[in-house]
Amino acid sequence: MNALLAAVRGRVIVSCQAYPGEPMRDADTMCRVAQAAAAGGAAGIRAQGPEDLRRIRAALDLPLIGLWKDGADDVFITPTVEHAFEVAAAGADIVALDGTGRPRPDGRTLAQTVRAVHEHTGRLVMADVSTYDEGVAAAEAGADLVGTTLAGYTSYSRSGPGPDLDLVGRLARDLPVPVIAEGRIHTTEQAAEAIRRGAHAVVVGTAITHPTSITRWFARAIGDACPPG
Repeated sequence: MNALLAAVRGRVIVSCQAYPGEPMRDADTMCRVAQAAAAGGAAGIRAQGPEDLRRIRAALDLPLIGLWKDGADDVFITPTVEHAFEVAAAGADIVALDGTGRPRPDGRTLAQTVRAVHEHTGRLVMADVSTYDEGVAAAEAGADLVGTTLAGYTSYSRSGPGPDLDLVGRLARDLPVPVIAEGRIHTTEQAAEAIRRGAHAVVVGTAITHPTSITRWFARAIGDACPPG
């Protein structure tokens, strides 16, 4: 097994991202968040955008999954080969990209994109998918690992308040490549269950690195518990 994949096996990868316009949407801040996650035992980091990736790469020696969110169309996670090349150049060990069957902005197929990344950068490719069929197709297209990142985030995939652990289990059982559980993993119990169902590793983002969302969860729960009046 590739040394990078071996290093994260059975462990947590922390996604360090902030949304545009938020107070934490700053490359130095995201680097510090990544360093804090590493201090807590993260086996790897997932981050987006060339500047964030460069900062994190310079600060940490952990496996780094990189992506670049760009555009307003359906496919916006590292949408083109050019984006993928920039992600690799910024220091990512693994290039994460949209692994769904939707049309890509540059007209390339997923297989063509994966092949280009392999040939021109030598990096591994993580395909972010939303369904079982997409996961199978991504592995057949040459992806080195498949993530359930987009499950519930496409118009045709099953959505719910928590992770799609059934999808994780099915893909882990049937795919010849490692499966990464990602998407709406909000508790330690969910993360552990993903591993029990065969996930190679678990990516946790919002529940660790997004204080706005975490505060909102607590505020909503307390508001619901307060008696009226």
